[in-house]
Amino acid sequence: MADTDLTLSMKFAENMLIQRRRSGLSQEELGFLTDLHRTEIGQLERGTRLPRFDTIAKLAGGPRVEPAVLFSGIEWQARGYKTGRFVVSEK
Repeated sequence: MADTDLTLSMKFAENMLIQRRRSGLSQEELGFLTDLHRTEIGQLERGTRLPRFDTIAKLAGGPRVEPAVLFSGIEWQARGYKTGRFVVSEK
């Protein structure tokens, strides 16, 4: 995983963990609600795995949050004719 991917996955992991805990779900319960295995939930919450688009939709559906909530603090910064980059806030 590239450094940028690691930073993104860690921020996504933090957001996901916060939402799961707020909803009072265990990893196993979230896995059941999202049709994902508990070990995949754990990998995503540790930031060792980046989710696919369909997985993000499932993860938002489990605790019933908008998918955008899982991207809190993550944004794409366009840089004109140069390559853009992701920016992760330290919130």
